[in-house]
Amino acid sequence: MNKIAATLAILAALLMAASSTLFVVDQRQVGVIYALGEIKEVVTEPGLNFKLPPPFQNVVFLDRRVQTLDSPETRPIFTAEKKSLIVDWLIKWRIAEPRQFIRNNGVDFRNLEARLAPVVQAAFNEEITKRDVKGVLATERDKVMNDVKARLADDAKSFGIEILDVRIKRVDFVADITDAVYRRMQSERQQVANELRAQGTAEGEKIRADADRQREVIIAEAFRDAQKIRGEGDAKASALYAEAFGRDPQFAQFYRSLEAYRATFRSKSDVMVLDPSSEFFRAMRGTTPGR
Repeated sequence: MNKIAATLAILAALLMAASSTLFVVDQRQVGVIYALGEIKEVVTEPGLNFKLPPPFQNVVFLDRRVQTLDSPETRPIFTAEKKSLIVDWLIKWRIAEPRQFIRNNGVDFRNLEARLAPVVQAAFNEEITKRDVKGVLATERDKVMNDVKARLADDAKSFGIEILDVRIKRVDFVADITDAVYRRMQSERQQVANELRAQGTAEGEKIRADADRQREVIIAEAFRDAQKIRGEGDAKASALYAEAFGRDPQFAQFYRSLEAYRATFRSKSDVMVLDPSSEFFRAMRGTTPGR
């Protein structure tokens, strides 16, 4: 039993020693082999690898995927025309030289980001101060990003990384300027609105005046036509009366008397004091006219 236990203990020790000499590099990683604090080898190919057991050699893994660094804080940047802008940016980077990366930053990515962020911010400052607001916002936005990327190329090599992309996420004015711009825009929009209202009022008055004029013209023309038709009708009536009365004067005189009676006794409240034998009641007495 003692021999079996001793054998198992030896096998376990051998297995532990063997396992400490093996390590697997993932395709997303880079393996860095250390020997007494010194980099001995960088393994970039994925797969199973061998090393000496601790404490002779140790292995550290670094992420080789693309990393993102966002602007940690927003500081105002002055343009060529002395306008203050707030620029939010981001960069895409990855490890290019693991040895250089470790020498300058260690194995913690936060060390790199703390050192790289001020460098990126300084590059943006230098590029934006050469341009006006319009260029930063629109016409030269792509050129700003490309120039910043070019500026970072040498610094990236010293950090052991590669800058893949530089992007501007947001460009805005500082709070005071934003409020001033908003008030100016509001004032301009209000001025345009007032001008449109004034134009609308003037156009409305013009339309109403034209409508009133057309109404007066139509009424005048209608009155003129009515008077003309009435005159023509009166002329025809007078001609008919004259022709009819000329044929029978006695009937004409009788008809005129009836018209006079109708006009006189139109209202029941009318009171007339006349002599019954007067000429006015001759038609009622049946007296033949002219006798």
